[in-house]
Amino acid sequence: MTVAAESAANLVQSVDWLAIAPPTITASVGLIVLVADLFVPESRKQLLGWLSIAGLAAALVTLLPLLDGDRSTFCLTSDADVCSYTADHFALVIQFLVLGGALLTALLSMTETKERLPAGEFWFLLMSSAAGAALLPASRDLATLVVALEVASLPAFALVGMRRGDRLSSEAALKFFLSSVAATAVMLLGVSFVYATTGTLHLTEVAANLDDVPGQLDTLAKAGVALTLVGFAFKTAAVPFHFWVPDTYVGAPLPVAAYLSVIGKAVGFSGLILVTVVAFPSYADVWGPAIAVLAALTMTVGNVAALRQSATRSYSAVRLLAWSSVGQAGYILVPIAAAAYSSDDQIGSTVAYALMYAVINLGAFAVAALVARTHPLNRITDYRGLYATRPLIALALGFFLLCLAGLPPGIIGLFAKVTVFSAAVDAGLGWLAVVMAVNVVIALYYYLQWTAVLFRAPAEGERPKHAVPMPVTAAIVLTAALGIVLSGAPQLVLRFATGNLFQ
Repeated sequence: MTVAAESAANLVQSVDWLAIAPPTITASVGLIVLVADLFVPESRKQLLGWLSIAGLAAALVTLLPLLDGDRSTFCLTSDADVCSYTADHFALVIQFLVLGGALLTALLSMTETKERLPAGEFWFLLMSSAAGAALLPASRDLATLVVALEVASLPAFALVGMRRGDRLSSEAALKFFLSSVAATAVMLLGVSFVYATTGTLHLTEVAANLDDVPGQLDTLAKAGVALTLVGFAFKTAAVPFHFWVPDTYVGAPLPVAAYLSVIGKAVGFSGLILVTVVAFPSYADVWGPAIAVLAALTMTVGNVAALRQSATRSYSAVRLLAWSSVGQAGYILVPIAAAAYSSDDQIGSTVAYALMYAVINLGAFAVAALVARTHPLNRITDYRGLYATRPLIALALGFFLLCLAGLPPGIIGLFAKVTVFSAAVDAGLGWLAVVMAVNVVIALYYYLQWTAVLFRAPAEGERPKHAVPMPVTAAIVLTAALGIVLSGAPQLVLRFATGNLFQ
């Protein structure tokens, strides 16, 4: 048997269908929805949404059997040392975040697809993007990483521009597409440099070969490392790659903005962790300082911009959430930078913070989607007196904002910030910890200002409240319940902040 035939045989034999079940089920249900859309009458299009929700729930359930231990597939060697897909603890946690976030997004989208958006196209694109996002954290070679990133991103461009005839939506989609394509081109150039230097695309082999790079190729390797980070930095909305965020969130349908704020960032951060900690540990002196500076700039620019928004008369709640998400991205970058100076264990703090952020931010967007039903402009002033008309909804939003600010009773937000702060201090990045502390104080102002608006007396002539759609109610209840549970038992999330998730 030739070497090529033997490698092909090993590749086929190593396929583990249970390991790849989460992204496979998600993608398969997306294709089923696309075909079913041709035959389902217009009056029954809601069934496509419930089918998508059922598919995402099934994909989440398939994560449970994988908790017993790491599973690898698409391996090129019989000892499974070089594999393209690995379902380890890190991959499973991020897949849970992605699929759970997509499920909540689907609940928020049920009303939108019934009233404003083309149902079949929307659900197919959402499921396709979620499948790519679920594939990425388990990818263990650069080619699969790039493919997963693009599978998650390309449908998102169309989702942003889904509101046909809306100038803002079309403009947002175009900006998102052009900037993302430029970032991807730069990243692919970096991947080609890394391949030219190491002769392999598998992350573990890249790490091993970078340890022995000849002196004449060292500059090429450093350039490849730096350029590869650009594409993932764009997805995380790190400064200066953040410029697409405000206009995209405002122009996109609200459920899509919520999806990008959580799942889009999860894709970026998981990819960034994989290429830095797994593939490029020997070049930590290159990416460590760079990510530390990016973290400081990102949290500062995001929070200062949000503060300026709050000083504007009748400012947009969605735009404020957009700038807030940029600031939060800066906090999430801190442990990744810290991993360059201490150990890989620091990245657990990023995962813990991302889980908290996903639940709380999706909850805030769920309330914004509810308010937008009666106030399409979704200004902060539209939230005035929400407690008088919908007390439980107002309390839920107030809780979400306090979690993002890191104030009680949002205990999980406070503890998550403490773990990130500790990661910076333990790594000797005292200056970054100081920058973070200053930014947390800045963010308090606009979060508390919005919270205070909820409890003011309603404006004169306030419109009567309308019935809350059941799927939106379910999304708010689920996120609020999860936030309360995590605040009561923060160890459920914070345990990821200790230990190495790749072992």
